[in-house]
Amino acid sequence: MKKFILFFSDLAVFYLSLVLTLVIRYGEVTDYIWNLHFLPFTILFLVWLIVYYITDLYEVTNLKNNTFFYESLLRATIIASAIAVIFFYLIPIFSITPKTNLVIFIIVYTVLEGLNRAFSNSVLSTRFRRPLIIIGLNSQSVELARFIKAHPQLGYELQYVVSLHDPSIINLPEKPDHEGLPIIHGIHNLEQIIDRGAVAGIVISPEAYQINDITNLLYRSLDRNIVFYNLSFFYERVTGRVPLGAINQIWFLENLSERKKKTYEFFKRSGDIVLALVGGLISLVFYPFIIMAIKYTSPGPVFYNQKRVGYLGRQFTMTKFRTMKHGAEKKTGPVWASADDPRVTMVGGFLRRTRLDELPQLWMILKGEMSFVGPRAERPEFQKTLQINVPFYEERYLIKPGLTGWAQINYHYGSSVKDAAEKLQYDLYYIKNRSIILDIGIILKTIRIALQQSGQ
Repeated sequence: MKKFILFFSDLAVFYLSLVLTLVIRYGEVTDYIWNLHFLPFTILFLVWLIVYYITDLYEVTNLKNNTFFYESLLRATIIASAIAVIFFYLIPIFSITPKTNLVIFIIVYTVLEGLNRAFSNSVLSTRFRRPLIIIGLNSQSVELARFIKAHPQLGYELQYVVSLHDPSIINLPEKPDHEGLPIIHGIHNLEQIIDRGAVAGIVISPEAYQINDITNLLYRSLDRNIVFYNLSFFYERVTGRVPLGAINQIWFLENLSERKKKTYEFFKRSGDIVLALVGGLISLVFYPFIIMAIKYTSPGPVFYNQKRVGYLGRQFTMTKFRTMKHGAEKKTGPVWASADDPRVTMVGGFLRRTRLDELPQLWMILKGEMSFVGPRAERPEFQKTLQINVPFYEERYLIKPGLTGWAQINYHYGSSVKDAAEKLQYDLYYIKNRSIILDIGIILKTIRIALQQSGQ
C-alpha cells in the first residue's frame, strides 16, 4: 500500500510540476498548450517512474530522511533528466522540443519532489504506526524485532518481545544478542498488555503454539481487533526473506506446490527463449572485443567451463568468459570466490562488475538448463558442505538456476556457509512468490546494479 501511495504522489507531483511549468512559461494553460505537452510528458513520466523503481526509491526500507536517500533521489532525477533530453532531441517523434520548458520543469519538479518525499518519509517514520508484540524469544524473533526498530517507516512500533522462558534459565540453541530490546517474561505480563488494549498486532513464534495457556489467551483476544501473524509469514512480509528457523517441511508442502505455477512457468519459459535468442544474437557484437581483451591481458583460454548444480540437483556445464588467472585453483582446489579476489584479472574484474562475463550463459538459457531469474547455480564441490550445514538447502533446486535472482540483488557476494544460509532465505522467498512482475523487477534492478558497478 505504501508503494502505491508513493507512486501516485509522485505522479501527482509530475503533473503539478508540468502545470506550473506551463504557467511560468506562458502565463496560462490553454487547451492547445496542454494537449501539445500532455502525451509526450506522460510517456516521459512513465519512464521516470521506472527509473525511480530500479533505483529503489519505492523500497520502503530506504524511505528515510537521510543523506543516502536524497543522494539516491538526486541521482535518479539526473538520470531521468538525461533520458528526457534524449527523448525530446535525439528521438524527435513529437512536434515539440521544449528546451526552456524542460529546464523549468526539471527545476520545479526537483523542488516539489524533494518536499513531497521529505513529507512522505516523515509521515511513514513517525505516524500511523501500529503497536506490535512478538511472542517468543529466539534468533528469528530477535532479528525481526531489530529490523522493525531500525525501519519505523514499515508502519509498526515494537512494544515488546515476550519471552516464554523463565528469565533465570534462558538457554537458547544460539542465544541472540537481545540487548536493548523491550523484553518481558511470562504469560501474565502479556495478558495485562492485551487487556490494556495497547496492541494492534501480535506475531507468534512456532514454540508459542505448543503452550496451551498462550493459545487460550490469544483465542480470548479474538474480539479485541488484534491482527495475528505467524512468525514466518510476518518475517517474510517485511524483510523479503524466509526465516529458516521458523519453518518446517509442512511449510514447503503448503507453499511450494508447483501445480499453482504452471501458467507462470509457461510464460516464463517463453520469455526466456525470446530474450535469450534476441540477447544472444545482440551479444555476439561484444564477443570480439571481450575475446581480444582477455587474450591480450592474460594467458589462457577465453572461455571457462565449470560444473554447476541445477534443476532438481542435476549437474550441467556452465560456460563463462574467463575472469581469473589461468589455473587459479591448481594449488588450492575449489574455493569460494570473494568480492576482492586476488585471482581475478584486471579485465576479469570489469567483466564481473558489468556481468559481461555471463553473456555465454544466454545459450544455456536457450537450451533450458537455466533461466533469466532464479537461484544461483552452485558448484558441486560446495554443494555437499552446504547440504550438511544449511537446512533446506536442496529445496532451492525446485526451480532452474538463474542468470540473476532475488538473492543476487539483495545480498552481497557470498563466500561462506553463513552467506549461503542468508542467500537461501531470499531464494526461498523467490521460489514461493515468483511471478512475472517480480521477475521483471529483478531484471530491471540487475541492469541498474550492472550499470552502477561499471562506473566504479
